[in-house]
Amino acid sequence: MQMHGTEVRHQALFLLHSGATNADVARSLGVPVGTVGYWLHQDRASRGETPGRHDPPCPRCDGRALDEAAYAYVLGLYLGDGHIIQYSGHRAPSLMITCAEAWPGLMDECAEAVQALFPDNSVCRVRRTGCRNVKVYSKHLWCLFPQHGTGRKHERSITLEPWQECLVEKHPWAFLRGLIHSDGCRVMNWTTRLVGGKRKRYEYPRYLFTNKSDDIRRLCTDTLDRLGVAWTHCTRHGNPYNISVARRASVALMDEHIGPKY
Repeated sequence: MQMHGTEVRHQALFLLHSGATNADVARSLGVPVGTVGYWLHQDRASRGETPGRHDPPCPRCDGRALDEAAYAYVLGLYLGDGHIIQYSGHRAPSLMITCAEAWPGLMDECAEAVQALFPDNSVCRVRRTGCRNVKVYSKHLWCLFPQHGTGRKHERSITLEPWQECLVEKHPWAFLRGLIHSDGCRVMNWTTRLVGGKRKRYEYPRYLFTNKSDDIRRLCTDTLDRLGVAWTHCTRHGNPYNISVARRASVALMDEHIGPKY
C-alpha cells in the first residue's frame, strides 16, 4: 500500500478548502480519490463539521419537545425488558428493548414509541432466537433513562427522578401499559363451584405483573392505586414476585386501557 506524507495531505486539504473537487485533487497529486475523501472526512471530523455526526438535540439537555405519553410507555418497557449498553468502539450507547416475536403488534408499538422519542435517530430491530431487540443509538440515553446502572435491576435501587414522576403521574396508563407489555400478561384462570349439587368449571380473566425488583413492583402498584385498580400480591416460591389484578371491575378497567398482548 502506498503511503502519502503529511505534506501531500496538507496540500490536498489546501486545494479542497480552495474549492477543488476530490477528483481534481486526486488527479493533481496522483492520490486515490478515496484517500482524498478520507482526508477530507477526517479534517471535518477534527473540526466538528462532519455531516450527520452530531447527535440530535435532547429533551433534557437542549429543551427539545418530548412526546410524554410515548416516553411513559417506553419507560415501562425499559424497566421490564430493556437495557442500555455501550460497546467498545461505538460513539454512542444503545437502548435495546426485547420483544417476543409471538406478539408482533406489541413489537410495532414499541418501535413506534421509541421512534417518537428519538425522531431524528434510526430505530432498528435485531433478530434473536424467539425475539427481537428494538434498538436505537443516542448519546442522550443516560439523560432520559437515569435508572441505568451496573448489575441487574432487581439487585440495585430503582427510583424515578422528580421529572419522571411528573410524567408518570400525567400518563399513568401509558406507563402501566409499558410495564404489562414487558413483564405482564392477561390470562384466563379457572376454578370449580358447586351449582345445584354439580361441580362446574368457572373461568375469569386476570392480569399479572411479575418482576423481581421490589422497587419496580412498587412503581407498578403505586400506579395501580392512582388509577383505582385493585390488586393483590401472589407469592412465587415464597417471594412476592407477582402482582395480580382479578376483581371484575378492575379487570374491565385494565381491558379498556391495556388489553391482552397482541
